[in-house]
Amino acid sequence: MTQLANNFLVPFGYGEILHEERVGGGCINDCWRLLLDSGESHFLKVNDHAPVDFFTAESKSLEALAEQSLLRIPTVLLAKENFILMEDLGVGLPNLNYWKTLGEGLASLHSCKNSNFGFLIDNYCGSTLQRNPTIQDGFEFFKEHRLLTLSSEAFDQKLIEEGDLKRIELIASNLTNWIPTQSPVLIHGDLWSGNVHCDRDGNPCLVDPAAYWGWAEADLAMTELFGNFNREFYESYESVSDIEKDWRERSPLYNLYHLLNHLILFGPSYLGNIRSVIKRFT
Repeated sequence: MTQLANNFLVPFGYGEILHEERVGGGCINDCWRLLLDSGESHFLKVNDHAPVDFFTAESKSLEALAEQSLLRIPTVLLAKENFILMEDLGVGLPNLNYWKTLGEGLASLHSCKNSNFGFLIDNYCGSTLQRNPTIQDGFEFFKEHRLLTLSSEAFDQKLIEEGDLKRIELIASNLTNWIPTQSPVLIHGDLWSGNVHCDRDGNPCLVDPAAYWGWAEADLAMTELFGNFNREFYESYESVSDIEKDWRERSPLYNLYHLLNHLILFGPSYLGNIRSVIKRFT
């Protein structure tokens, strides 16, 4: 990897790599922690098969969060077609206020409101293209550019049956039956536990976003999709937020988008979860 990484970095003035450490946990990109001859440590993500705008889109998401978030967001140093270089956050153990800080920090991010849903560019959730046109109607945005886009793709790939598709279309057309009107706020967009990182000082950081202006409840919902965050996180968030107390009742609707995405990315093991959501809301 050293020569390959040097080929990436040296032309941009980052010097030679003295030490490299492969970092696990990712399923889309290859990740490395690099110590340079300058004494600086950086974090490198590489994907030779990524779409040409993949890492540029990630960079825009990180920059958008960094402008608004009280939580630490890694600074992007360089984003090119097949790699992104960021500051190295280090790795530590959560401090005593970790979950409280995360809850209050996310609530603060969700207080940043916008007049429209969407984002300045399309980006990626995992490796799936995420369309982010500017739309005033959040129900239309979630229907067309989250549920229907991915359910149609899943059907075209023969991952769901026509009956599944029709029932998802029915749910998508009746979102107002369950979801309250919400202002568009800046959200992480892919907020599971693997995308919250503990830095060397024990503080929570947000990484690997698929950011857009969307529903705060959708961000919270995903924190429960693959195992809940610590209870203190939710108590802290709700203590400083105007989020409706019954938001969990709607979580499966929001998470249907991510389940469809995981079905497309990783295969049929997610189909049962999708059908459970469909059954509940049709």
